Amino acid sequence: MKQTAFVAIEHAGNAQRALYAPFTAPWLSNKYQLDLSDFNACRNTESGAVFIIASGPSAKSFPIEKFAHVPMITMNGAISMFLGTGVKPYFYACTDRSFSEQQPDLFKHAMAISQRVALWEDHARSAHVRPVGRLYPLSKAKRPSWLKSVLGKHSSLVVNHPLVPSRARPLGFSKDMSEGFFDARTVAYLAIQLAFHVGFTQVFLVGVDLDERSGRFYESADSTHSPCGLDQHYFTRILPSFELMSDKVMGDDFRVYNLSDISRIPDSVVPHATLADVEGMLV
Repeated sequence: MKQTAFVAIEHAGNAQRALYAPFTAPWLSNKYQLDLSDFNACRNTESGAVFIIASGPSAKSFPIEKFAHVPMITMNGAISMFLGTGVKPYFYACTDRSFSEQQPDLFKHAMAISQRVALWEDHARSAHVRPVGRLYPLSKAKRPSWLKSVLGKHSSLVVNHPLVPSRARPLGFSKDMSEGFFDARTVAYLAIQLAFHVGFTQVFLVGVDLDERSGRFYESADSTHSPCGLDQHYFTRILPSFELMSDKVMGDDFRVYNLSDISRIPDSVVPHATLADVEGMLV
């Protein structure tokens, strides 16, 4: 009989089921049973402010330890901002399946210190490192039909309904991650949807510069560079997605501020704020 080892307890309604994996080196097998969490379990569980830490060069000047008392959501290689700080991200998100191979040390660090992790399930299974925190599997949201929207179905999926749909991948904003998220070709936009989902009402963007020429703060001339499509997708997906969010989601109950002085996002879409402004709002 093949030996197995207890790895987790899966909750299904009021019942519990023990999960087992092969006794020998389960972390090396993509058949290892993951302990997946449901996004419904973390919906509207928080309130107040959150920082979203992205990888634009302007993030390097952000005093992360000064604001360690405020929850932070980060992504991809921006996790390097947390090295040696003792600050643990509230959520870490990664949609690039190749990132764990291109930046293995940073990915391992993210899995080790993040309280919650959002990954594609197949990526989580194929990666050779497991998150210490809760793992939430990502999925893409589907645009509800015009009729379903009129009937109030899928009201958490905020979309435009043009008379002649021209996009294979619709623009939108998901207020409920259990229904998936809308991809805007920048992980920062996913992070904002995560922030809304868990209940944060005041979002401060750090390092959301969106300038491909400036690169990422954690990459150097000698390091591995992950693919970047900011210029390719800025006017077709990135900016239109932020504009939709600004028009249909942001308001008195959900405010978003951009701390980057060099961001391509216009202040008319996401208002700019200084660190002094942030300190005043956090009082």
